[in-house]
Parts: sequence; structure tokens; C-alpha cells
Amino acid sequence: MEHINRLLGNAIAKHRKNIGFSQEELAEKAAIHRTYVSQLERGLKSPTVFTLLQIAHALNITLTALMEEVEKKL
Repeated sequence: MEHINRLLGNAIAKHRKNIGFSQEELAEKAAIHRTYVSQLERGLKSPTVFTLLQIAHALNITLTALMEEVEKKL
């Protein structure tokens, strides 16, 4: 499970950086705490589907696209 969390965190961080958001900006847009964004990006936490939807929306991508990216790397 840690491997999947790390892949998901990498994908989130990649998209966040591509649009020029700091972790704090992503957290604000997704209505989650900044430290939680950090934990997600480092693969330390496993987010709920609701949280993933909030993050994907904040990153202006679909949840499907985000998960497909992770799945391709499994």
C-alpha cells in the first residue's frame, strides 16, 4: 500500500508544481490542511475518495486522469 501512496503523492506533487501552486495554495483550493498535502505528497497518508476529488478539482484535472497516471506506474 505504501507504494501506491507514494505514486499518488508523486502524481499530486507533479501536477501541483506544473500549475505553479505551493502546497499551501493547493491546500487552500482543496479545503484541506497544508501539512496533510505534505503527508500525501510524501506517501505517508492514504486519502479518501472525497479528498482526492477535492485535490483533483483544485489541480484542474479529473480524478480519473490522476488515478490512471498512478495505475500506469504500478
